Amino acid sequence: MWLLFLTLIMGQQDLPGTPDPVAAPPVAAAAEGPPKGPAAAPKEATAKTAEPAKGETAPAAASEKSAETTDKWLNDMLHTGAMGYMIDGGIFMWPLLVLGVLALGVIIERFRALMMLNTRAEALRTRVRELLEADKIEDALNLCDREQGPVPAILAAGLRKYLLARRLGYDAAKIEEQVVKGMDDYSIHIVAAMERHLPILATVSSAAPMIGFLGTVQGMVQSFADIVAKMGEMNIVQAAADGIKVSLLTTVLGLIVGIPAFIAFNYFTSAINQFVLDVEESASELIESVTMQLAFAERTDATVSSPTTTG
Repeated sequence: MWLLFLTLIMGQQDLPGTPDPVAAPPVAAAAEGPPKGPAAAPKEATAKTAEPAKGETAPAAASEKSAETTDKWLNDMLHTGAMGYMIDGGIFMWPLLVLGVLALGVIIERFRALMMLNTRAEALRTRVRELLEADKIEDALNLCDREQGPVPAILAAGLRKYLLARRLGYDAAKIEEQVVKGMDDYSIHIVAAMERHLPILATVSSAAPMIGFLGTVQGMVQSFADIVAKMGEMNIVQAAADGIKVSLLTTVLGLIVGIPAFIAFNYFTSAINQFVLDVEESASELIESVTMQLAFAERTDATVSSPTTTG
């Protein structure tokens, strides 16, 4: 009986469906996952080598983004602000811009030139009159030569003529004529120097609004052409909007350039006229002093020669 029981046990171990305790551990090891160590290294290396391939697309994407940003900035600059108005206004906007820059340069140059001129020289004229009354013509001439400005220069021109005529022995009428002529001739050159570039302002003040009106006519022609070309497709106002915008922009810029040029021209003309009045006043004072000096000299000569004639 015990022999039969052992035989059944040994036969049960040899059956095909019975699990083998020796083969079980490899099956469990396979279920835990892939083997670690050298066998896993190739997969990691493959993953690492694939990373640079993804990184190579980053510079290209950054370059495309930078190009898009630059194009957007350029487009905004050309179609917004003052530059956008210049481009939308058409071809007549650029001549107006050139005229505006030219007028601005002339205004700055003439303003600086007139501010450097000192036409108020009351102290100098008083001192010259005192020296002439004391018959110190050379001292008065040296004083005028040391001073800077148009008034001292004109007074010096008159005093040179007076001194030369006195030395040549001219009579009183001839001396006065020479003094007046010398001062007038010199003042003409100074006034011409002060009026330099003023014709440019006069031209800009007249031409800029006219060019603006020419752009207005062009814009209206464009508006009617757009209305005819887009008849039935859109509203008349929408079709004519571009041309009306061109006409208004050129008109505005023409007035913006012309009005300051006109104001500056009138201001500089008024300042020059005031300067001419100051010069004429200085010349009148000098001529008056010369006339009094000549009359005093003639009276002195007559007083000196009269006792000799009596004796």
